[in-house]
Parts: sequence; C-alpha cells; structure tokens
Amino acid sequence: MSNARKLFDEELKVINVGLKIFYEDLKRQGVRAVQVNYQPPPKLEKELKDKLSELL
Repeated sequence: MSNARKLFDEELKVINVGLKIFYEDLKRQGVRAVQVNYQPPPKLEKELKDKLSELL
C-alpha cells in the first residue's frame, strides 16, 4: 500500500494555525483538531527595535 493511500485510511488530526472559524467547523464535523493562537511579531522600525533590545 502506498504512503498516500495509508494517509487517507487514517483518522484526520489537524493543527489549525489560522482563523478560529476553520477550527470550529472541523470540530462540528467530528475531526480531532487543536487551535493555535499565533500572531507574528509586529514589524518594528530599526531604531525602535534597537532601543527595545537595549531594554531587554
């Protein structure tokens, strides 16, 4: 049996790193899923970033 075929025979498990509505919809369908609340760090101007680094 090919690896791709095995993938479709297994239970779906999802890690959602995005919109919570996707996670909620998966849960309604009975899919095992976890929601990761991630936000990329804000992009800072170089001068502000340097000053912040000095404080830390």
